[in-house]
Amino acid sequence: MKRGIPARRPYQGVRQIFTYNRPFYIWTLSGVMAAIFLSMWLPVAFGALILFASVPAVFWTCSSLLVSHYIYDRPTFYSLGWLCGCLSQAPIRWINVHAGLDESSLAIASMFPNSQGHITDIYDPREMTEPSIRRARRIAKGALVGRPQLAPATPDVEFDAAFLIFAAHELRRREARVGLFREMAHELRIGGELVLVEHLRDWANFLAFGPGFLHFFSERTWLDVAKAAGLLVRSQRTLTPFVHVFVFRRQR
Repeated sequence: MKRGIPARRPYQGVRQIFTYNRPFYIWTLSGVMAAIFLSMWLPVAFGALILFASVPAVFWTCSSLLVSHYIYDRPTFYSLGWLCGCLSQAPIRWINVHAGLDESSLAIASMFPNSQGHITDIYDPREMTEPSIRRARRIAKGALVGRPQLAPATPDVEFDAAFLIFAAHELRRREARVGLFREMAHELRIGGELVLVEHLRDWANFLAFGPGFLHFFSERTWLDVAKAAGLLVRSQRTLTPFVHVFVFRRQR
């Protein structure tokens, strides 16, 4: 762990996922227990049908927690060592945009110790309507014990790099996402890069999270948003089968 980055607790990632989505897991467990109870009193055929119908719920409950542990509890992810390979050069000025749960700014500041960083919280309850993000903000409030040195936010500041790590999908309307990307493009210098990290609405995340994968957006959606904002794709890569990284560049 790099100096200045608080060590993550064992199983912190999977515990966060469980906590932020607690009602889903409680209702799923309650439903499975009810199905088992009913199957004991119904005719064999109906009981077997009910048990069979509960299999997907059990599978996705387990798989979502296991995959969350695989993604968020590996030491390499939140150390952000992979980030250096995404950027064409180390930034002098950067901006990190989050939606109320900031677990990356300290790591970014540690990776680029001679840089100036600015942190922006874009949480808007009118746009971000998922109950899980409200719980995340409430639970995580004050959880970070330090902040990197921030540059003043002035109109004439241009950033070399901008980071959107698991934040942009919280904007559910396309117009809001395009507006955010346009603002990010405006904040970047010419040649500056926007790094977007997201789960995708694809088969891997469907197998991992079941219907919850609809909370994410497809690769095509993000490419469309970037194009509408005047950003060009410089590179793409997958960190795991479940997490995708886009690097967009401002050309003019």
